[in-house]
Amino acid sequence: MINQLPVEKLRNICDSNFMNCESTKDLVPLSEIIGQERAVRALKFGLGIKNHGFNVYVAGYPGTGRKTAVKNFVEAQAKTQPVPPDWCYVNNFGNQYEPKAIKLQAGKGKEFRQDLKNFIENVKTALPNAFEGEDYVAKRETTLKELENQRKQLINVLSVKAQSEGFVIQTTPIGILLIPVLDGKPLSDEEMLALPQKIKDKFNEKREALETEFRNTMRQLIDMERKIHEALKKLNKEVALYALGNQMESLMEKYLANSEVTTYLKEVENDILENLQQFIRRSEPEPQLPFPMPWMREEPYKKYEVNLVIDNSKSTGAPVVVETNPTYHNLLGRTEKEAQFGSLTTDFSMIRAGAIHRANGGYLIIPVEDLLRNPLSYDGLKRDIRDGKMSIEEPEERYGFLSVKTLKPQPIPFTAKIILIGTSYLYQMMFSLDPDFQELFKIKAEFDTTMPRTDEKVKQYGAFVCSLCEKEDLKHLDGSGLGKLVEYSSRIVEDQHKLSTQFSAIADILRESNYYATQDNSEFINGEHVKKAIEEKIYRSKLIQEKIQEMITRGFFLIDTVDQKIGQVNGLSVMGIGDFAFGMPSRVTVSIGLGREGIMDIEREAKMGGPIHTKGVLILSGYLNDKYAKDKPLSLSARLVFEQNYEGVEGDSASSTELYSILSSLSGMPIKQNLAVTGSVNQKGEVQAIGGVNEKIEGFFEVCKTKGLTGQQGVMIPDSNVQNLMLKEEVVDAVKAGKFNVYSVKTIDEGIEVLTGTKAGQRLADGTFEEGTVNYLVDKQLREMAEKLRDYPGGQTQQKKVD
Repeated sequence: MINQLPVEKLRNICDSNFMNCESTKDLVPLSEIIGQERAVRALKFGLGIKNHGFNVYVAGYPGTGRKTAVKNFVEAQAKTQPVPPDWCYVNNFGNQYEPKAIKLQAGKGKEFRQDLKNFIENVKTALPNAFEGEDYVAKRETTLKELENQRKQLINVLSVKAQSEGFVIQTTPIGILLIPVLDGKPLSDEEMLALPQKIKDKFNEKREALETEFRNTMRQLIDMERKIHEALKKLNKEVALYALGNQMESLMEKYLANSEVTTYLKEVENDILENLQQFIRRSEPEPQLPFPMPWMREEPYKKYEVNLVIDNSKSTGAPVVVETNPTYHNLLGRTEKEAQFGSLTTDFSMIRAGAIHRANGGYLIIPVEDLLRNPLSYDGLKRDIRDGKMSIEEPEERYGFLSVKTLKPQPIPFTAKIILIGTSYLYQMMFSLDPDFQELFKIKAEFDTTMPRTDEKVKQYGAFVCSLCEKEDLKHLDGSGLGKLVEYSSRIVEDQHKLSTQFSAIADILRESNYYATQDNSEFINGEHVKKAIEEKIYRSKLIQEKIQEMITRGFFLIDTVDQKIGQVNGLSVMGIGDFAFGMPSRVTVSIGLGREGIMDIEREAKMGGPIHTKGVLILSGYLNDKYAKDKPLSLSARLVFEQNYEGVEGDSASSTELYSILSSLSGMPIKQNLAVTGSVNQKGEVQAIGGVNEKIEGFFEVCKTKGLTGQQGVMIPDSNVQNLMLKEEVVDAVKAGKFNVYSVKTIDEGIEVLTGTKAGQRLADGTFEEGTVNYLVDKQLREMAEKLRDYPGGQTQQKKVD
């Protein structure tokens, strides 16, 4: 039975009145992800669960709206969550190479930074004023005078004692010396040496006696100097504390609930007290240099700055960060360097946050392809997730490439949810090759490329179009325009009952349609505008197809669209050239002779056939054996080839075509050249579905149109591919006008009947086929070939060897 498809099955037409409104302007814009129920369910679970390692990998093909949809979905979730805290780095007064991290409530970081800045500015004014005040000067003079009087009293007592023994005390830069006196005159070293030995001995005895008392007095003087220093230090501290008191107490009271801040403020106060001189000295004007040299400015107060690395003061919920350039420093943070006299210097104020810090307490979205282009970034990200803390380290230091003394900031606890966006292929590769990936990214949210074409989904499509038009200020679509867009969506996925979720492609057609609608000064985008946008998009890319069709028309490529030929069938293939794919007919021929080689694939022998194509050819032998070799051996040598094919051949969609050519050659029944064939076959003779069915039909239609449509031409496809038909309206119109035909078959028997016009024939009870049928003629020919080969000299020997 020949199954010629009616027009209704060639394209699933969308009713232009399904919206029940004038245009998409009357619809409600889309507010959710459509067609991705599985992915949304996985996302909700992944974002909701807080356990370690439950980060999310969003898998899917580019163009399905993964990035935009995930970002919008996550932002909606983040708005309902609390704002995470601020984090800042401050100087570690105990070890400047290990800055401390301080956690504050959201918005308090900026306030704390300003408070401390104001405090230091006030201190720079208050302390000099306090130490220049009359009260301080009076207390200082009183303290010094009292201690100085005690000091002078000790020296006077020692001087009187020395004079009574014949010595005087002389103060020198190196200390206090005892000088002998003779006849009221101090003696020099030369005069002392010139004295008689008896007198010198006497002086030495007195000196030794005085030196013991002298040493005791000197100890008292040193202790007195220490007391003076301690008294002044105590006085300075008391004055400084009095000057700082109100301001410091105010800060301590304000941040009393944060122990980290109060501890740091106490350290700041102690450091100021230890370094009062830098505050007491009035700033002197800097010399004017011909060239600015910022590194020559002394910055004694820089160590009191607050480096706010995570600022959530303007956030209204959990942060959502999309990092499209995840280099090591952009992702994990860095410590900047400053060049000074040929060397690089840094400090805690040059610590800069990465994307992982800005997203802390929220969500970080990273395209996995970009992440993997930076292998150090991926490894560093895994380490921070695994350790639960964010460490800012130089990559050379982290991986031991270079050992340089540098900053090691205190790590900040890590609480962000990581969302990677990539293809399913990369997910499988990472899951298989990276054990850490399995532990750290336990949630897979896979975006589908299709969704059912139901009334509900079509209405959601309209809502998507409405939202896109509103967002990009495009003209809205009327019913005919939206209908054509829905049909185009089904064409993309080659399924009458599916819609494409590759919204980027749909959006591009919508933008192009808007251009043509604007040129026509149309209020809305209608069906003609969408149709023109699709046709123009194809026209821009179909140059190669037109060149090939021209070569067919001029006879360079031999393709027959009329007559009948034995052992020759028009096969169909698809050629892809980047953004465009088209069908191209190819002549498949077979030559058959006696032999036992079976079916030989010339493409394979020439190393031009792929493994799937080779498998398809080998299946043909299985079909012939099952169908015709139950009572005799196959005794044929058949050679199959795609004529004028100068490229590789892959796929099994031409296996039925090759089988038809073999059956035609064996039976002697000619094949109609006005028909082209596509479809794979199994060993039981069932014709199986193939891909690119629309392109293949349209490709042969273009050739027939160029050579002239006769009404007899057409294409034969597998019956299971009928649901994939979304043919161009031009082809549908030609079929409707009786100028072109599309047939569907389920088995090889059905197909051979269409191609030859002769009944295939059923096997009878005695094992033979109905006389005059194709199968009867094939079986008869194979039997005769087996007998000839048996009777041929050497044939029996060859048969025994084979057996």
